[in-house]
Amino acid sequence: MIPAIGADYGKMLDQARILAHTPYRTAMVLPFSGFTTPQGVEAGLTHISQLAGMPLTLYVKSEHYVDIDTLARLVDRGTLIAVKYAIPRENASQDPFLQRLVQSVGSARVISGMGERPALAHLQEFGLTAWTTGSGCIAPHAVMALFDAAKANRTDEAQRLYEAFMPLETLRDAISLIRVLHDAVTMSKIADMGPLLPLLSSTPLEHHAKIDAATQALLAFERRLADAAAG
Repeated sequence: MIPAIGADYGKMLDQARILAHTPYRTAMVLPFSGFTTPQGVEAGLTHISQLAGMPLTLYVKSEHYVDIDTLARLVDRGTLIAVKYAIPRENASQDPFLQRLVQSVGSARVISGMGERPALAHLQEFGLTAWTTGSGCIAPHAVMALFDAAKANRTDEAQRLYEAFMPLETLRDAISLIRVLHDAVTMSKIADMGPLLPLLSSTPLEHHAKIDAATQALLAFERRLADAAAG
């Protein structure tokens, strides 16, 4: 388990003091947009890492948050143990920033951080070795099968598994990554997620039927795959 801290510096300071008394080995710094500079991010993360007594995992969602040279220094100094990369692209295969990042810090330090949609491109074309799942909350067996197929270069199998995730992932991209997944977990009956807290709000009702349909389809796929593996 990796706890998340931030996103603002004040919360990071408070949380770093708590982390210093825990057995966690890293904490993920949530992305913060607005009043930041690469120099300020570097200084802040260095202090937070020292205060917490552990290297950090940085969640990067914008090229303007921190530059590659700064990221490389933070990795080299041990301030960062990993980068969760989540800058959206029209085509995940065409990403010069990610290519330079991998060249600077190594593919083992970069985690694909946007769910299943860019995952195959990130693993197969940029050499990343892991991704953070979204719809895997609904279909954990299927997402591990996808991961294994991708890592073993079983291209046709990976593509077949990948396509099963796309209806729900497409709704997440189109409506809201967080809200759609929140609703999908409830609709799957895995857990009742309850209401979303402000500053978010519930998904508009007109989207519920298509989210439920995509959720049930993925859940059925997960069960078929699990049954086949058990049999």
